[in-house]
Amino acid sequence: MSGHADASAAGGGAGARTDAEVIGASIDDPAAFWSLFQRHYDPIFAFIARRLGPDAADDLATDVFLTAFTLRARYDQRHAEARPWLFGIAANMVRRHRRAETRRLRAYARHARRAGVAHEDDGVERLDGLAAAPQLAKALASMTTGQRDVLLLIAWAELTPEEVARALHIPPGTVRSRLSRARARARLQLRKAMPDDDTDAPEHVREAVQWTTSS
Repeated sequence: MSGHADASAAGGGAGARTDAEVIGASIDDPAAFWSLFQRHYDPIFAFIARRLGPDAADDLATDVFLTAFTLRARYDQRHAEARPWLFGIAANMVRRHRRAETRRLRAYARHARRAGVAHEDDGVERLDGLAAAPQLAKALASMTTGQRDVLLLIAWAELTPEEVARALHIPPGTVRSRLSRARARARLQLRKAMPDDDTDAPEHVREAVQWTTSS
């Protein structure tokens, strides 16, 4: 796991409870669930905001934890870390707004071609990270919801393919297949932005192309 192996331990102390222990404790002591909220709210909010915008994230991030609280008795406590579970709930909520997400991506792609990716006007927020290039925003918009979920859970939530499989309740082979198709679609769009000499391409395009070819 990249950089979040200790995220389930509040404060990183040796005696801190794992996410699973917190969830288990919250069944008899609901107030204990607040610890899980404090640990994971910010990355859940950021993931939703990147996909739907901060206004939608204000409500949906809270709904993720309300849903998790309602379902806490069903949590598989063999998994010490709850990040995949929470991001799976978040992805399901984003999926209900897939049309809004697609419109947002397409609007960004149109806007960025007109104004250049360094500008943020006309009320269209710049997409960060992998979506910095309008070609990639267009590719994201053209993906199936399943492909986009897998790609962004790995790229933005920093889940492993195995964790994505658990988050989305799908076989690992399906994760790999969707990821492969999503990256191929992204590469196709990004290559359209590459000049004959790759070294002359904008840095954000070169970085995104490199990402789509990684394992």
